[in-house]
Amino acid sequence: MSGTGDETSGEFPANPEDREGPEDPGDAEGPELPEYAERVLAVAELIPAGRVMTYGDVAEWLEEGGPRQVGRVMALYGGAVPWWRVVRADGRLLPGSELRALAHYRDEGTPLRTAPHAADDHIPRLDMRRARWDGRRD
Repeated sequence: MSGTGDETSGEFPANPEDREGPEDPGDAEGPELPEYAERVLAVAELIPAGRVMTYGDVAEWLEEGGPRQVGRVMALYGGAVPWWRVVRADGRLLPGSELRALAHYRDEGTPLRTAPHAADDHIPRLDMRRARWDGRRD
């Protein structure tokens, strides 16, 4: 029972300043995000509908980290932002979330390429030449 005071008894400390709980601003909306995660998620929110950035693009834009770090942030915390707009550089849709992402892409008019005939899943890929956003306001 984390964040409720004495871990063994489950009681609050007598001194309110020693308490962690609903009064703690960090607990009102869940645990506080690491600063890098906040920055990655802020970039994801900037990407316009119908456009995408790769994990590497986000890291380059932030001038910190790399594609793996951005991918880790998106995997852990990305559900609160338009996660489908941060993508793999090869245009393949996020494994396990292809159909959900595809629905978003179609709703937003994101440029797609037809799946290669040899592909077993027949799921389109992103047309990275047309969908990729460079971070500049259009």
